[in-house]
Amino acid sequence: MSEKSRLDQIKDELETLDINPTIFARKEIHALPEVLSENEKLVYLIEGRNKLSNHHIILVATERRLIFVDKEFMYGLKVEDFSYDKVSSIQYEKSLMLASIDIHISDNILEIDNVGKYYAELFCERVRDFMARPKEYFQNKSEPTILDQLEQLGRIRESGVLTEEEFELQKKKLMERL
Repeated sequence: MSEKSRLDQIKDELETLDINPTIFARKEIHALPEVLSENEKLVYLIEGRNKLSNHHIILVATERRLIFVDKEFMYGLKVEDFSYDKVSSIQYEKSLMLASIDIHISDNILEIDNVGKYYAELFCERVRDFMARPKEYFQNKSEPTILDQLEQLGRIRESGVLTEEEFELQKKKLMERL
């Protein structure tokens, strides 16, 4: 019997958490295996609309961080992640049918709307649980993802430390780990 793919593992985690993403989140869900590290576990996931870009996104809470995932056909994959110790507050506001969530990170406010109101409340509660944990809890778990390592490798190349050949070699090694 073959081992489950990372995507299948993620889908199992979603099912265990009783999260049923809509068809609109399919692109983002399929991108999660390249965003999450191998042992990173989902705490909760919601979908909504990024108020700034007006794109449909998913917002993922793991045991290590918050991750915004926006996969658009024309724009590619956009991933932003934040450790819980960088989040100063998270709040939600309910309307008749839907809710919005505001997350305060450093000097920025990230706004997500068109979220199911029940899910917004649950998501905020779960994130607050992680925000309340001591910083030491997160320091032990902060291994960079392959995507993080690729981004760092690109910055090192741009700074002139790596030649193009060295960059390609290191990139190939990282891509083989995906």
